[in-house]
Amino acid sequence: MEQSVRIMPCLDMQNGRVVKGVHFVDIRDAGDPVECARAYCDAGADELALLDITATVEGRATMLDIVTRVAEVTTVPLTVGGGISDVKSAEAVLNAGANKVSTSSAAFRNPELIPEMVNVLGADNVTVAIDVDRNKALPSGYEVYIDGGRTATGADAVEWAKRVDGFGVPVILPTSKAGDGAQTGFDLPVIHAIKEAVSAEVVASGGAGKLEHFYGAAQAGATILLAASVFHFGLIGIDDLKDYLRGRGMNIR
Repeated sequence: MEQSVRIMPCLDMQNGRVVKGVHFVDIRDAGDPVECARAYCDAGADELALLDITATVEGRATMLDIVTRVAEVTTVPLTVGGGISDVKSAEAVLNAGANKVSTSSAAFRNPELIPEMVNVLGADNVTVAIDVDRNKALPSGYEVYIDGGRTATGADAVEWAKRVDGFGVPVILPTSKAGDGAQTGFDLPVIHAIKEAVSAEVVASGGAGKLEHFYGAAQAGATILLAASVFHFGLIGIDDLKDYLRGRGMNIR
């Protein structure tokens, strides 16, 4: 049976508020994280992501009090990322009520952190996020970025995804810097290239603007469809999106 597709609203958080930018900058306010989380669960979200987008750059841990408050109203699996730099900080986030942790910059800087997290926390509780941007000089045409998309690494995104997959991580979350917040469509080539290279589930992230964009991402191999702007600002309803995808023969949870 084919893998069902899940819808995952993403709450990017800064200074305790949900925000949304374009290409990782031009940030605007999108509400209170607890109210947003409750509303998305009521609206039929299958999973929820909460990303503390400046934690790594500010050199601090995720705001655990907000994780706790969000977890209390969340009725679906909650993935939390941002500032998770070691097993101890990951455990603190899980103890605060998250179901899964997402790590990105710390995992890239210290790849051994990934198998350590998988062994201590359990593979199902670990997601590795990869911020990517186009770079024609690299074999796949995509480069890994860290520090919230600020720092180029010179590393090929698909090669890094393969290495992550080798550690037994069940979900890989690539976000296209070019697509982020632009509502011009997911970066389908990178979704397809990573899905072809790994056994993990791949999340589509960065660029959703229309119903068709979600269908395209699922066709490219993503089984978790993540978006922020279109949900936060009421451009697309989750029920409408699910009806649309079902109408195109997709297996929707």
